[in-house]
Amino acid sequence: MIPVVSVVGKSDMGKTTLLEKLIPELKSRGYRVAVIKHDAHSFDIDHPGKDTWRHAKAGADVVVISSPAKIAMICKVEEEKKLDEIAAMIQDVDLIITEGYKRGNKPKIEVFRAARGEKELLCQPEELIAVASDMHFDIGVPVFALDDVVGLAFLIENKFLRKV
Repeated sequence: MIPVVSVVGKSDMGKTTLLEKLIPELKSRGYRVAVIKHDAHSFDIDHPGKDTWRHAKAGADVVVISSPAKIAMICKVEEEKKLDEIAAMIQDVDLIITEGYKRGNKPKIEVFRAARGEKELLCQPEELIAVASDMHFDIGVPVFALDDVVGLAFLIENKFLRKV
């Protein structure tokens, strides 16, 4: 089973920025990485008038667009899929990182910036494998600087990717 690690935090804490730095660090170590972004709202990657939009509007339940460089699949769903169901669709990677799923049951790295005016973490210490922050927390899990992607990658590698 592919390990899943969730990067969580309140809005505008820097989750995406952290992932933009962490993903290349993991890739430089030779790992294949998938990312699942949770969106609590509806999203649309298809645009009115485009062929795939027209196929979906005509009633297709699944629309796939493929090119030599990438593939995308758009599936209509009756209800939101659980993270494990989505992760099961992903193959040929060493690690799945989620952005979001703060209430999920996966190990979490919480991004916390005191500079944003917040006072306390979103997660309980037992949910966390680490915190990336601009302040120190004494909660029994490693705390990394917001830009310490080398340290975070090393932690992820040792906990989830290195074969024993």
